[in-house]
This record gives sequence, C-alpha cells and structure tokens, in this order.
Amino acid sequence: MKDLLDRVSRVTNRLSLPPRAFLLALTLPSLLLSACAPLPVRTGLPVEVRPSPSFGERRPSYVVLHHTSNRDAARAVVTLTRQSSGVSAHYLVARDGRIVYMVDERLRAWHSGESYWGGNRDINSASIGIEIDNDGAEPYPEPQIEALLALLADLKARWSIPAANFVGHGDVAPGRKVDPGANFPWKRLAGRGFGLWCEPPYDPVPAGTDDALLLSALGYDVSNLPAARGAFKRRYRAVESTAPLTEEERGMAQCLLKKRVTGENDL
Repeated sequence: MKDLLDRVSRVTNRLSLPPRAFLLALTLPSLLLSACAPLPVRTGLPVEVRPSPSFGERRPSYVVLHHTSNRDAARAVVTLTRQSSGVSAHYLVARDGRIVYMVDERLRAWHSGESYWGGNRDINSASIGIEIDNDGAEPYPEPQIEALLALLADLKARWSIPAANFVGHGDVAPGRKVDPGANFPWKRLAGRGFGLWCEPPYDPVPAGTDDALLLSALGYDVSNLPAARGAFKRRYRAVESTAPLTEEERGMAQCLLKKRVTGENDL
C-alpha cells in the first residue's frame, strides 16, 4: 500500500494534481461502468429489460400491487424509467401479458410512498412493487392476470413471501391510494396463495371487538378508520364505501386474521 501511495505522489507531483484528484480520476471510470452495469435478471420468466435509475438496496418480504392509471404500458414505462419522475417499480405487467423488468428485486424501488402495513412504516424498503397496466376502471384481461400469477409464483418461491404479505397499494396507503381497485381479482389470487380470502359462513365476532381492532390486527393503518374500512371493503367486497363494517364483513375480517396467524393460505 505504501508503494502505491508513493507512486501516486510522484505522478501527482509531475502533473501538479492533488493526490485525491488523481485517485478520483483513476476510479471514476470504474464507478461509471458500475453505474451502467446491466440489470441482473433473476426471474426465469421472459421479460423485457428496461432499467430504472430510481432505487436503493434491501431484501423483499412483501409484494405490493398497483395499477398504472395510464392508457397504455408504454406511457407507464416512460414514467417509471425517467429519473426526473422520482417513481419506479420492479415490474410492470402489460395488458397483453408482457412483463417489463425495471429495478433489481434486491434494490429499493420507489412505488408505495408514505405507507404502512402491520407496523412497517417503510414498505418500499421491504417490498417488490408491481405495476399492472390498467386505467383503474377497466376489467383486468386474462393474459395479464395469467402473466401476473406466473410472476407472483416465481417471486413467492424465490423469496418465501407469506400469502398475507401480498397486498395492494390501497391497503398500505388507505385514503391516499385505491389501486389496484375494486375490479382486481383478489379472490383468484388468494386461491393460488397470493393474499388471503374467506368464504361464508363466518363465526360470530366476540362482543366488544370493534372495527379498528380487527383491521389493525390484519395490518391496516387505522389512524383514519373510515379510510381503512374503505380499503378493506374495496379489496374484499368490491364496493366503494367507508361505512362501518357489517357483521358479515366483521366475520370475514376475523376469518382472515385467523388465516394470517395460522398461515393457512401459504400453499
């Protein structure tokens, strides 16, 4: 090491450069090459690789599903890969089933913003974000859902993500976000182990168990209780309402909580 520093000192003296400036000149090309390194493809599924510059490193234990609100996937990809937008996601699933890969799964994409789930207030640091090409009002086409199911199965197998940790943007940001919306087929996903679902009849909920307790135990932020109720109803009842939970909805929430605790949906 001393020999290297001596050589650097001799060269910098000849060039009239401070040693630190010379070392920076030596290392800058390797730093630039590192910044332009190809995006490592970890999934075995066919994907279109479109690297996004917006990320930070972490290990995923959740999957957060979004819809793009765009008219087509191309517009969404432009937004998600433009540095000035400040937003990104790991994957985008187009209407035709094409999967676009934008941020390394091990790195932190910027997709959930201010969010909360089950005590975690920094969902971006612990999740994989998937944008689904949908304007928020249209049905989700079959090729898109089939591609999404394949991607979720791949992620779950490689990262051992529990069924309860597949959530929507509206779940982790109630009152601020509603995606992937009331048209999203959560029941179908739960049947494959991606999320939770319960069918009636439901056991009666013990007296004194209020909505806030049930929803908080499921993972929702109940600081805005009407918004949390709205998120629950949108996902599990496909309705837009912030009214207090009905007895049937309370029974379903209790059933979901039991499945979350027992891991019953972890196929």
